[in-house]
Amino acid sequence: MASVLESMPQQLKAASIRARVQAGVVSVLVGSTFSASLALAASPDDQFLNARTAYNTRNQAALASALQSLQSQQYILAPYADYWLMLLNLSQADKTSVRDFLNRYQDLPFADRVRGEWLKSLARRGDWETFFEEYPKFKREDLAVSCYAADGGIQQGLESAVLDGKALWLSANELPANCEAVFDRLQKGGVLREEDIWARTRLLLQGAKITVAKTVLQRLPGFDKANQKLLDKVYQNPQQVLEKRQISLNSKLGKELNLFALERLSRTQPALALDHWEKLHKSFEVADRDYFWGRFALHAARKHDPMALSYFERAGNASLDKEQLEWRARAAMRATDWKALQTAIAQMPESQRDELVWQYWKARALKEQKQLVAANLILVKLARENSYYGLLAEEEMGDVLEAPVAVYKASAEDLRLALEVPGIQRALALRRLEMRTESRAEWQLATSNFDDKQLIAVAELAFKEGWYDVAISTSDRTKLLHDFGLRYPTPYRDIMQGYAAENSLDEAWVYGLIRQESRFVSWAKSVAGASGLMQVMPATAQWIAKRLGMGDYKPAMINQLDTNLRFGTHYLRYTMDQMNNQALMATAAYNAGPGRPRRWASDKPLEGAIYAETIPFSETRDYVKKVLGNSYYYSQQLGTKKQSLKERLGTVPGIGSAVSAEED
Repeated sequence: MASVLESMPQQLKAASIRARVQAGVVSVLVGSTFSASLALAASPDDQFLNARTAYNTRNQAALASALQSLQSQQYILAPYADYWLMLLNLSQADKTSVRDFLNRYQDLPFADRVRGEWLKSLARRGDWETFFEEYPKFKREDLAVSCYAADGGIQQGLESAVLDGKALWLSANELPANCEAVFDRLQKGGVLREEDIWARTRLLLQGAKITVAKTVLQRLPGFDKANQKLLDKVYQNPQQVLEKRQISLNSKLGKELNLFALERLSRTQPALALDHWEKLHKSFEVADRDYFWGRFALHAARKHDPMALSYFERAGNASLDKEQLEWRARAAMRATDWKALQTAIAQMPESQRDELVWQYWKARALKEQKQLVAANLILVKLARENSYYGLLAEEEMGDVLEAPVAVYKASAEDLRLALEVPGIQRALALRRLEMRTESRAEWQLATSNFDDKQLIAVAELAFKEGWYDVAISTSDRTKLLHDFGLRYPTPYRDIMQGYAAENSLDEAWVYGLIRQESRFVSWAKSVAGASGLMQVMPATAQWIAKRLGMGDYKPAMINQLDTNLRFGTHYLRYTMDQMNNQALMATAAYNAGPGRPRRWASDKPLEGAIYAETIPFSETRDYVKKVLGNSYYYSQQLGTKKQSLKERLGTVPGIGSAVSAEED
């Protein structure tokens, strides 16, 4: 595989090759020249790995010794040994030594983590003076630190801290244990009231965070812990709770739990939930009725119920959250009610309206209502984006936009300068030692303020080292100058072409899918267990092996490049056959299984872009848009089967004519 060395000056290249021969590793520049001890790179590498082991086993003496040796050799990763030693000593370290450390390593990604851990230590010790001197410098998101800051601020009488604590309270997720002290102070001071407790309880029940909801309810005056069991009862069998009237409506808790039961039933049996609501709704106040209709409408929209828009209308003055607002717009889209779509988008907060997705659909709504000037003002701006919505906007504009994209290729000088950046050197060294999290953190921080030319140069370095996912993510960040060969690389094409042809698949589509699945990380493995470039699930791999007559198949084989591509393209062909050659539905089927895309079809032909936008699963919705957008760009790169994005999205046939009858 090609290396970054190919673009280096000849003298440095020769030195690097000698180092490769002597040390058997990819060399790393120190400053603008090689370290004098580079030929012995294996020895400091071993010492560094020993230092990491010493840290993991909390052996401070061994770690300190390794650090001293690494520093004496000016080893590029010596700061990490110093970092590990600081973490082990942080609870006892004086503020002068910690500040010296933070100043020394302020340009390294671990500095902020040390500051965060130090802030927690300072808070536990009650050293609020030092805490608030350092807190403004802390950049990471850490809820534990935020809660300590609110707690300390409240103790010091800061009104802003009270507001921060109240904002933390209104979370739909479990929070760190130290946040309870903040809430205790707020409740004792009368800031956290009963209505706030009910508000958070409702948020938690919406997300089925039952355990946290039980804890929150204990803050109610006189709350009977025996009632906590009722939450489990509703969660496990909402239908039974409603049918047998197991929970009285004579209390606030009873009403909330019945609303919870109605919402849970709405997700799976909306008609039954509606029947129960008709019997119970008079027991609720207007605000609760509006709340029910807002939640019921959300679930109806996700199920593509043609009545969803009318249900949203019945929500009255209910405050709709981000998800509800989005699905109100999608329901209008699905009904091709362009005026309702425009209204739904207008009701979103500005930050949501400014998202590319809603900018595009607002423009479409305007265009469909013949408001062409207003629509084009949005489309022209959006078309400058090299993205799924940018492509759709450009295609809506037709031949109006002809300006070519500015393409840039990194020069040898660009690469040389990129290699001199210490953070890039450390990132490459950490990757060589398979410290993936640390290497990415170094890379991200080192490139955070790069301009387009610098981003393209370092992306080229990553590509030449086979670090494809980083090459893609880095080149994706350019604004005006672009290298689409780095954004949409085609590694393993000698193998890929054969399997794509064997299965009669559009090569650009296959590459677009792999880019989204794994970004060409051959060892990638998902939480669900999918493996390799094409993220094939173990059970699917076994099924494919039987179809291909591979009697000697072993599960470990799916991680092999050749097998993974063979199986993945075979399964992609299968989904294409199941979806009657409709690429959009086949892409959805590859992600969510062949049965679901059929259920997402309408009773009449549906524009592909609308079908994609109204997929109920957020992961699959995002997936299909990115895969098909990728496919368009790959077709430009490869010169194969050039289609517009709208042609790739196509039209999804109505139910009954779209696909084969075979189910999952």
